Amino acid sequence: MSDNQFLQDLEKKLWTAADKLRSTLDAAQYKHAVLGLLFIKYVSDAFDIRRQELTAQFKDPDHDYYLNPEDYDSAEEYQAEIAAELEIRDYYTEKNVFWVPQLARWETLQNNSKLPLGTKIEIKNGKTEIYEMRSVGRLIDDALDAIEKDNPKLKGVLNKSYGRLQIDQAKLGELIDLIATIPFVHASLQAKDILGHVYEYFLGQFALAEGKKGGQFYTPKSIVTLIVEMLQPFQGRVYDPAMGSGGFFVQSEQFIKEHGGKLGNVSIYGQEYNHTTWQLAAMNMVIRGLDFNFGKEPANTFTNDQHPDLRADYIMANPPFNMKEWDTGVKDDDPRWQYGRPPTGNANFAWLQHMLYHLAPNGSMGLLLANGSMSSNTNTEGDIRRALVENDLVECMVALPGQLFTNTQIPACIWFLTRNKKARGALADRSGKVLFIDARNLGYMKDRVLRDFRPEDIATVANTFHSWQQGKGYEDEAGFCCSATLEEIRKHDFVLTPGRYVGAADEVEDGEPFAEKMTRLTAQLKGQFEKSAELEEQIKRNLAGLGYDI
Repeated sequence: MSDNQFLQDLEKKLWTAADKLRSTLDAAQYKHAVLGLLFIKYVSDAFDIRRQELTAQFKDPDHDYYLNPEDYDSAEEYQAEIAAELEIRDYYTEKNVFWVPQLARWETLQNNSKLPLGTKIEIKNGKTEIYEMRSVGRLIDDALDAIEKDNPKLKGVLNKSYGRLQIDQAKLGELIDLIATIPFVHASLQAKDILGHVYEYFLGQFALAEGKKGGQFYTPKSIVTLIVEMLQPFQGRVYDPAMGSGGFFVQSEQFIKEHGGKLGNVSIYGQEYNHTTWQLAAMNMVIRGLDFNFGKEPANTFTNDQHPDLRADYIMANPPFNMKEWDTGVKDDDPRWQYGRPPTGNANFAWLQHMLYHLAPNGSMGLLLANGSMSSNTNTEGDIRRALVENDLVECMVALPGQLFTNTQIPACIWFLTRNKKARGALADRSGKVLFIDARNLGYMKDRVLRDFRPEDIATVANTFHSWQQGKGYEDEAGFCCSATLEEIRKHDFVLTPGRYVGAADEVEDGEPFAEKMTRLTAQLKGQFEKSAELEEQIKRNLAGLGYDI
């Protein structure tokens, strides 16, 4: 079985089972119940793997950590020494593995989640303590609290609300048993790859279950993949000022792995206003072992910028579309509004300029916006768009098909901007040029409601962009792509809708002479008219037989 098939079978099995346990709990609450347990499973699994490594090292004569059994009076004393050594925190932190107290270890949760209330549990963690079972939810909350206390980096990250969930405690016990079935040993996949994949899959499923609300924390994977494939964030600082659950960072990690890069060459910066979504994103990074800086706290990007001095090499975002009344507490002369003060009634160009402000001199960025951002001329938006074009900051515009999002049917586009279009590295000089791509005809309907991109659709758009950037193998294609000059854009009054530039696709010539085609078509039409007349007479006769005349 291939790795992909293994993961697909696993995710479907887990989701089907988990959803059956949901009972009356709505998806928004249940999401945190499932994802929090996945997090505990991950840190506990990583801890167990390190324990197994250490046990082998303690018994390996060639290793620095070797403990010679001949130095001990008995086998029992030797085993006791190994057990004591396995509880030394430094052995784990030296390998960047989270220290997991015994109360928070998965076996503790699973072994005790079905005990009667009031049962006393003996916890050995440096010193022996007695823990009283009050509820499964309380047991999970205390486990999360213990992890957080022993790992300062996780302060404020974990959502300790299981004791307040309106869910049957037996259901929580069943959920623990279900998540316990996720394997962390596989022939070619690491534990964090398996759990990370399941975590991301569950995020997508919960976004679907929550509908409009779910889109606040999750951007469809294919759109994220498209932006990452086009920007290619191999190294440097990667920033998302509206990060949701961190999908752009996850896909950047995947991109780097697939192209043989090093994860250590990328630094992750993000910001998110919603506290619970901020927690989801942090857990998403921890599960993958990614270092990250999400600021001191969840905060409004416009009024409490968590990274004021950041100049990022790559910026990617899917901010809320057409957000109103975003500017309360924001000054009119804010240095971010270099190309014009965005209107109060729409934050689209506020997000765009915030990102530009944080972009490094050679940086590139991509963000999703509503289609209106490409053509609206109301409330200074047209002036801002004109300034962006005149300053040669716009690199590529991509029009997307409809029905890509779970939370909105508003048509969307992707803006790609860069501060430097000059020739450098493998890139040609694109000064004074903008690439327009009309991708509205790409993709397929994955169900009755949602459209999605195939891998080949993503490759078509990304390869077109890269060929144009490199000045190799690119050609305009009617109905799909066009490289336009700033002068051409001026003639269109700075409207950036791709359809204006790419035109209509060429008709395929069938080789039939026009005169012959018209003779054939008119004869065909005549026959259809005659058939219609026959049917009309038949209907009249049938009605007359029933006593009705027309």
